[in-house]
Amino acid sequence: MKSRLLSLVLALTCCAVYAVPVGAQGLPGATVHAEGKAERDAMKSRMQERCKENPQQCEEMKAKMKAHREQCKADPQKCREEMKAQREERCKANPQRCEEMKAKMKARHERCQADPQKCDDERKARFDERCKQNPQRCEEMKARMKAREEQCKADPAKCPPRSDRT
Repeated sequence: MKSRLLSLVLALTCCAVYAVPVGAQGLPGATVHAEGKAERDAMKSRMQERCKENPQQCEEMKAKMKAHREQCKADPQKCREEMKAQREERCKANPQRCEEMKAKMKARHERCQADPQKCDDERKARFDERCKQNPQRCEEMKARMKAREEQCKADPAKCPPRSDRT
C-alpha cells in the first residue's frame, strides 16, 4: 500500500512539475479524457510562455517548487494536511467538479479492483510514454526507485508490506 502511494505521489509530482500530458493511446480499453488533456496542454503552454517572457521568475518558481518538495520530504504529514485543506477549499468553491472527480476516482478504483493487471499495464504504458518524452528524468526516477528498493531490503521495517501483495 505504501509503495503504491509512493508511486502515485511520484507520478503526480512528475506530472505537476513538468506538466507532461500523457494519454493512453494504443491501450485497449484505456480512455483519454479530452477535457483533462486540454487543461494540461493549456497549463503547459501558459507556463512555457511565462518562462519565455521572464526566465528569471521561472527559475525562481522552479527553485521554490524544489524547496517545497524538500519540505514535504522532511514532513510529509504536514504536506498531506495542507493538500487536504486546499482540496476542501476547491470543493467548497466548486462542489459539482469535486463530486465528479470523486465519482471518477471511485470508478477507477473499482475497475482496478476488478482487473488489477489492466491497471498495472496502463500505468506501465504511461510510465513508458513519459520515459520516451524525457529519458533523463526517467533514468533519475529509476535510480531513486532502485535506491528505495535497496533501502527496503536493508531495513524492511521502513517499508511495510503492501496489502495487495500478501
